[in-house]
Amino acid sequence: MSKLSGDPSKLDPQLRKRLLEESRAPWRGLRRALWLALIGSAGIGALIMLLRTFSGDEVSIGDWGVQIAALSLFGGLLWLDRSTVK
Repeated sequence: MSKLSGDPSKLDPQLRKRLLEESRAPWRGLRRALWLALIGSAGIGALIMLLRTFSGDEVSIGDWGVQIAALSLFGGLLWLDRSTVK
């Protein structure tokens, strides 16, 4: 017999809980993975600029601003996308 039969009382409780959480916040896992990837990209960019600065190259303040803004933006989006489902 299928786990998704017509009677909700016969549904596996863990499956029911997972389906309800997914219905309240669809695509949460994919969004969080995207935010983490973008935070990592901005972090790597900032690290490279920091290393260039230490090596004596000049890095414009605008470039630093873009990296800091990206880290702040994507970090904020990740924070806003935190799990509030109980």
